[in-house]
Amino acid sequence: MTRPPSHLTMLLSRHTRRRVFVRYAAAAIATWPVKARTQQAKVYRLGILSNTRAGPGDVWETLLGRLRDLGYVEGQNLILEWRYSEGYGERWPELAGELVGLKVDAIVVMTTPAALAAKQATNTIPIIITTAIDPVGAGLAASLAKPGGNVTGVGLLQPEVSAKGLSLLKEAVPAMTRVAVLGNTANPALASITREVEATAQAAGLSLQTQQVREPEDFAVAFAAIAQERPEGLLVLGDALVNQYLRQIVEFTVRERLPAVSPSRPFTALGGLMSYGANLPDIFRKGADYVDRVLKGVNPADLPFEQPTKFELVINQKTAKALGLTLPPLLLARADEVIE
Repeated sequence: MTRPPSHLTMLLSRHTRRRVFVRYAAAAIATWPVKARTQQAKVYRLGILSNTRAGPGDVWETLLGRLRDLGYVEGQNLILEWRYSEGYGERWPELAGELVGLKVDAIVVMTTPAALAAKQATNTIPIIITTAIDPVGAGLAASLAKPGGNVTGVGLLQPEVSAKGLSLLKEAVPAMTRVAVLGNTANPALASITREVEATAQAAGLSLQTQQVREPEDFAVAFAAIAQERPEGLLVLGDALVNQYLRQIVEFTVRERLPAVSPSRPFTALGGLMSYGANLPDIFRKGADYVDRVLKGVNPADLPFEQPTKFELVINQKTAKALGLTLPPLLLARADEVIE
């Protein structure tokens, strides 16, 4: 017959169980902060391929501000590796290779040539392009819905936007028949824009005079050629290189009294006649969201390209008056902003 445990035995048993519990609890408590510290100590290294250094009010500052909102703080859990081409596209492969050599966690680019160079340098590091003109046509993605590689990001619908810009310019200057076109021919994504613009020009009875730029020194040559040809309007095809020289382009159009349209709002703010395009700060905030998602482990191959849904027409009425233009009331009424 089994005796029931004595009172002393029960006390010892409870004491032993308590000691075991305390030991395991202490071990768990001691381990938890170590794991937490390990997780908090993750520092992300982000590579950025840009034409020029970011400055106050720059779209890169918009992207970095959104990253801060998402919890990425430079010097704490984020290291930024900037590389600048200074407008020379032939530098992209070298700069992309440097970032790959640093084993960055992701690469952010603004222009298609930089994205292509980064894609050539790595097929594993995620690449986010913030202003993709034609990612499928340029060979960056298999499709917008399922990119299928290591490149994803935000598109601009630039072919449609540029064609619409040309139509708006014709509406502003109804008598216009000859239009100069300024674009970066080193950007392969511009092929789709050119096709769309040419179709629109043909339908509107416009003759196009294309001036090509590939690097900074080409702008002075292009300006001289346009001035000699004396067109009645100028269509600016936006990309990172061209946007780098918006101020010089505006100064040229003012000097030559040339009505001009660009997809970039800063063009109009600087004194160009009009702009029609997506809101770039919104685009770069979305770009930061893509950075956040890939850093958290989302596969860029399965992350669809996002396209803008809102486009802004901005008109500089002060410039119109200086050019002697009386803009149609219906055109002014459709503008999202009129600069007086």
